[in-house]
Amino acid sequence: MAVTTQTNSQSRQTVRGYHDARFAGDVPAAAIHLAEHFTFQSPLMSSDDASGHLAGLPGFLGVVTGVDMISELYGETEATLVYDVHTATPVGTQRTAEHFRLYEGRIASITLIFDATAWRPMMAMRAPAPSTGDVPPKNS
Repeated sequence: MAVTTQTNSQSRQTVRGYHDARFAGDVPAAAIHLAEHFTFQSPLMSSDDASGHLAGLPGFLGVVTGVDMISELYGETEATLVYDVHTATPVGTQRTAEHFRLYEGRIASITLIFDATAWRPMMAMRAPAPSTGDVPPKNS
């Protein structure tokens, strides 16, 4: 089954709208692209709602110095972005893949994939209590 350009364009508009708003630090603009029922999972944290997911954004952006897009793939109800996140941390540049599932034109889930090895010591040092909506990551 072929995916139409219009569908790809709609998926791209939603995902890139979220991505660009998130890395610009515009939480309200990022939030409008997220579905009412939303989940997020990464090697370091998970969230069962948009508020929990977006709550940590300002802290993360405080160490980001740039983002370089490597690849964008769009389908009717999913998309994948691969990019480098440059940070002012010992991690330096983090290669990241981000998979999105869309429902009715909005992002219903995000799975962030990256090597978290260098991030774990930094996360352990800051060790805040989880905010509402955060759940521990699944061991996989």
